[in-house]
Amino acid sequence: MTYDPTGHLLLTPVDREAPVRVRRLRQLGFGDRPDPAFDEFARKLAEVTGAPFSMVNFIDENRQFFAGLHTPGGTHTGSDLNAAAAGSGGVSRFMARDHGYCPHVVVRRKALVLEDVCDYPRFAGNPVVDEIGIRSYLGAPLIDRTGIALGTICVVDTEPRPWGRAGLETIKSLAAELIEQIHRREDGGI
Repeated sequence: MTYDPTGHLLLTPVDREAPVRVRRLRQLGFGDRPDPAFDEFARKLAEVTGAPFSMVNFIDENRQFFAGLHTPGGTHTGSDLNAAAAGSGGVSRFMARDHGYCPHVVVRRKALVLEDVCDYPRFAGNPVVDEIGIRSYLGAPLIDRTGIALGTICVVDTEPRPWGRAGLETIKSLAAELIEQIHRREDGGI
């Protein structure tokens, strides 16, 4: 955490690895277009966790890109999660870097469980709470063989969720599974 010149706590952590991550994402061909395999993996995330929204998220210096996305209605276009949650639209594949919790997971390089984001002052003020209606988050970093945190997998809900230790172990296991898929793809296996 850092402070701005006026002394206010900045909610989004400083990400010194971003330039290296962007180069690696470009090398892999990720981070700027939807990917059917990642959409399918996001669907699996939602199914396994019972969450209505799930993402495979790659993060650059300025934004987050959901290369894999699952919503309750299966919509993948539109303006925001709130519209999808209300059943009136789709979810954008892009989000500002200062929105949400995935940037924290990438910088910390550790899974994050927020059963009710409002219970955590550090996270309750995030724009996704008021603007989108996120109340629960479960995410894990995607750390590849070069040691770079490429992004995250995550699930979110508009209601508090008791993820618990089982949820934490599940999201970490699924992150490891997706990293293996990414490595096979890089090696020409998929």
